[in-house]
Amino acid sequence: MARSPGREIVPPVQKLRMRYAKRGRMRFASHRDCARSFERALRRVGVPMAFSAGFHPHPKISYANAVPTGTSSEAEYLEIGVLQECDPQALQAALNATLPDGMEIMDVVVTRTSDLATRLEAGEWRLELPGIEPDVARAAAQAFLAVDEVEVQRMTKGGLRRFDARGPVVELAECSGEGDPEGCAILRLVVRHGTPSVRPDDVLAALAAVADLAPPIPPRITRLAQGPLDENARTVQDPLLPDRDEPTVGA
Repeated sequence: MARSPGREIVPPVQKLRMRYAKRGRMRFASHRDCARSFERALRRVGVPMAFSAGFHPHPKISYANAVPTGTSSEAEYLEIGVLQECDPQALQAALNATLPDGMEIMDVVVTRTSDLATRLEAGEWRLELPGIEPDVARAAAQAFLAVDEVEVQRMTKGGLRRFDARGPVVELAECSGEGDPEGCAILRLVVRHGTPSVRPDDVLAALAAVADLAPPIPPRITRLAQGPLDENARTVQDPLLPDRDEPTVGA
């Protein structure tokens, strides 16, 4: 996949968007580690990648909203540019046969629109809280939703930052079922993306502040979805839907 020095820069003839999952032990891999794994898989499969210009050209790959290290995800997104048209399903199968255990391409579509980043309006998360009874988690979620603002702090690259963890949250509900382990509450969280982004650990810190909710065992966190919110601003929709629609002839 490396580009020879002096080789002419050729623009991509096709772009493909992918949704991939990050599970099991791979949740402890950093975003950069996952990117390296994906780039190795592209080389092994022999995908005809397009490259950037400059003295240090890179394959045309762009990633969206990387999940925090230690967090599982079913909804990570990336886009690649290629020099030859590829069959999305064949590419998906080939990459999945090469990627490490814990990474899986869930969906591949041909890019037909230019606004994927803006469509990733919100994220849906599953928060498993071992050692917390469902009734306790339910009461904590209700206490959180009953207030207008909960200030939390987090260390960022620019230093310690304080911000509101309540405003971007549009849904927080306890959703344990009969099949869940005893003494393990499960919260469903839907939060709008913004700056700074409010993450599940920020919401957990806010729950500790307003309701003294403190799981004795580290929570298990999974990102279930990213995309635009529905008309009721409660459910995250498929961000690749506009790319699935075939263009109208003559449009």
